[in-house]
Amino acid sequence: MEQELKEFIKFKKNYKFKQLDIIEKDGNLYCEDTLLKDENGYVGETDKWVNVGFSLRGMYPKLLSNLFPYEFTFKSHKLNSIECFFQGIKFKDKDLQKKLFKYSGKEALVLQKASNYNWKETGIIYWQGKPIKRDSKDYDKLIDELYISAIQNEFYRNAIKNCNLPIIHAMGEIDKKDTVFTRYEFEFMLNCLHDFLNK
Repeated sequence: MEQELKEFIKFKKNYKFKQLDIIEKDGNLYCEDTLLKDENGYVGETDKWVNVGFSLRGMYPKLLSNLFPYEFTFKSHKLNSIECFFQGIKFKDKDLQKKLFKYSGKEALVLQKASNYNWKETGIIYWQGKPIKRDSKDYDKLIDELYISAIQNEFYRNAIKNCNLPIIHAMGEIDKKDTVFTRYEFEFMLNCLHDFLNK
């Protein structure tokens, strides 16, 4: 895995990513001139893109979601989904963080409300007791390692590799102050991983 992480970091440095625009027209959202959201909610898959969301229709929207229950090992910890990491880092207490890793992604999403720490007030998250600035190179390195660890799960690896459409995450937050992983960061990561795995 270490070698693959090194190769990915090198690949990512030179990766040219163009985020697809989301445009509002007549009260609806469009991406690439294709309906993305109307009164019925978000669209999951079209012939132009895949919009990731665990509750959306279609296979890829679910398979590529951080909530999907892919088991993998990250820094000697067994995680039951990528979401477990993203919710776990909102806990200052490393023992509670470890316990959270045993839950599913959907459960972890709910359990983060049980944290006594509000990372948004400080801009600092915690990995096993170590404080890390959300907007820092150390955090970015941690995320790179997280996703390279996650693709060691063959199902997740193949889901990303086989998705041959641009990957978007329309419901993602935009500002780093509001989320531990923005829409841009998510889309960049998954599209970059797809191209890296198919290089």
